Amino acid sequence: MSAPLILSLDTSAAHCAAAVLLGDKVLATREEPMAKGQAERLLVLAQELLTEAGKTFDQLDAIGVGIGPGNFTGIRIAVSAARGLAMGLGIPAVGVSAFQALQYGTSAPCICAVDGRRDMVFLQGFEGAPFQEPALHARTDIPPDARVIGAFGQPPAYPVAVAIGHIAAEQYGTVSQPPAPLYLRPADAAPARDAPPQILP
Repeated sequence: MSAPLILSLDTSAAHCAAAVLLGDKVLATREEPMAKGQAERLLVLAQELLTEAGKTFDQLDAIGVGIGPGNFTGIRIAVSAARGLAMGLGIPAVGVSAFQALQYGTSAPCICAVDGRRDMVFLQGFEGAPFQEPALHARTDIPPDARVIGAFGQPPAYPVAVAIGHIAAEQYGTVSQPPAPLYLRPADAAPARDAPPQILP
């Protein structure tokens, strides 16, 4: 069986990140700091990286995508793009959490942390570490002696898009459902509380 060609995408934080992998080999990758504009940039970036790698969309075997937690709107951008591409190309899309991406390549027990802003942090522990269930916590909940990967801790072993690509390459053959955002708190924006307008006859 030939090595799978994977495109990975992530806009769950203030960046636009993508990578093209052929099996374990990274053919092209880029992460651009970006607070807004990911929706306009993401697929253009994907095309640029495929061109750099000498590949085309119709050669892809699967798409990996970061599902969060993170920026509410950003997560939706990448997940929607991945689902649309996967449907159009007839290939699977693999959702990868930010915790999985942070933990990839790390064997020792660790807590993976994603900045939740306002002195809050999303946490998930691996291999016996605390916080086995992903959830939002106060930053002060992190044990002082814990090995933390990500926010407020050590850098991950791989860039986010590369880690997502590796995980997608391992899992794409077993995927049965399209990726969905991992939201661990409500969106910051809330519907208006004003009474709805009266409709006149």
